[in-house]
Amino acid sequence: MLLGAHVSIAGGVSNAPLRAEKIGCETFQIFTKNQMQWRIPKLTDEELKKYYSNLHKTEVIPGTVHASYLVNIASPNEKTLRLSILNLAEDLERAELLGIKYLVFHPGAHKGKGETYALDMIVKSINNVFKITKSEKVSLLLEMTAGEGTNVGYKLEHIAYIIGNVNNSDRLGVCVDTCHIFAAGYDIRNKDAYNKFFYKFDSLIGLKRLKAFHLNDSKRELGSHMDRHEEIGKGKIGVEAFRLLVNDGRFKSVFGILETPGGEEGYKRNLDLLKSLRR
Repeated sequence: MLLGAHVSIAGGVSNAPLRAEKIGCETFQIFTKNQMQWRIPKLTDEELKKYYSNLHKTEVIPGTVHASYLVNIASPNEKTLRLSILNLAEDLERAELLGIKYLVFHPGAHKGKGETYALDMIVKSINNVFKITKSEKVSLLLEMTAGEGTNVGYKLEHIAYIIGNVNNSDRLGVCVDTCHIFAAGYDIRNKDAYNKFFYKFDSLIGLKRLKAFHLNDSKRELGSHMDRHEEIGKGKIGVEAFRLLVNDGRFKSVFGILETPGGEEGYKRNLDLLKSLRR
């Protein structure tokens, strides 16, 4: 597994590769803009040139872009839905300019309209995203959620339904967040539980769709439906699940991205721990 972290783009996306290298990343994840604003500033030619120059100074492999936290393509609010679709379409194009082949996003929240409504709206919205985007190479990765609030995507069946009904399903993959699946009720703390989860994943979705992990321990207990990240080994999941993950040959080329607390210092500490678990 290629190990990395979600790094800051303060001062421009061009700084991300250097930040990633500094803390020992083999790969990285970024936002391409302020994740709490709808506004999408242009990626200038100068910034792109500087980004690639910095990238080529390192051995870090670009991993994933994370979509804005505002995006909700299941929203019953017409304005939010429209802006979410436009935002995802634009972020696909921005990822392509940066040579990053995966865009991770949270499937969506129904806001009281029900899960069936949300899943069908997500399918329609993804079809619209692919219809309007100029990107041809970047894939969308559905991130499994904890099921907090009215969020869908906390069941493997939800993800399977979306993939099974989208027109361009060849451009869809999955990001498994270890904290999220644990909070959703999927135990991976020992070998038997770990194998059971990935057997079900493979049966319903197919492991070939699994393109990225968000590697986070959980502050809250199994099945809590609370999305609260913790440093590796300091939460309710524990070290063994991560030992199994980093040594699983099926995920040799999959991106493993930390989103743990503690900033860059915390990332370095957690990366060092994950690397020490490799056999």
